[in-house]
Amino acid sequence: MEGTRVASRYAKSFIDLTIELGVLEQAYADMKLISDVCKANHEFIIFLKSPIINTDKKLNVFKELFAGKLNKATDSYIKLITEKKREVFLAEIADEFINQYKKKKKILTAIVTTANGIDDTIRKKIMEIVKGDGKSEVVLEEKIDKNIIGGFIVRVGDKQVDASIARKLNNLKQTFKENPFIKEF
Repeated sequence: MEGTRVASRYAKSFIDLTIELGVLEQAYADMKLISDVCKANHEFIIFLKSPIINTDKKLNVFKELFAGKLNKATDSYIKLITEKKREVFLAEIADEFINQYKKKKKILTAIVTTANGIDDTIRKKIMEIVKGDGKSEVVLEEKIDKNIIGGFIVRVGDKQVDASIARKLNNLKQTFKENPFIKEF
């Protein structure tokens, strides 16, 4: 809970700063890079959370890892949160920055999970349905999960439509368990 609150506050302050400096788009790209690095390398998260490794060593690793890849404002921001001992929340701050950026820019993220992937016509249809008559831009994220057997699951924000075969089979199984017919002798 504390991490979420801290991440939200730090992300909000950084987004306000980047708007003021006019580098919001570059900061967004930087935060996407940081988020991707954190998601791809669990060892990096462990490194960030380690109380044994001192601040100077962490700053040197940041400098080596992100040399020439980050905007000056982002680089200074990472240095600041590391000096304030908040680097343990860097992954959460990056994710929260991305979420707040998308809200500010009115970008919806639709996550589509299928068993085998989707083709261009279905992708286009899903984009039309999700966008509706709104003014929002839609970013489609595709995931493949063989466990759903067939069909699809679409998630936009906190709303989800589950039209998967696995869900239907599970519902059918529950119906058979709750059989109202009692065998009489």
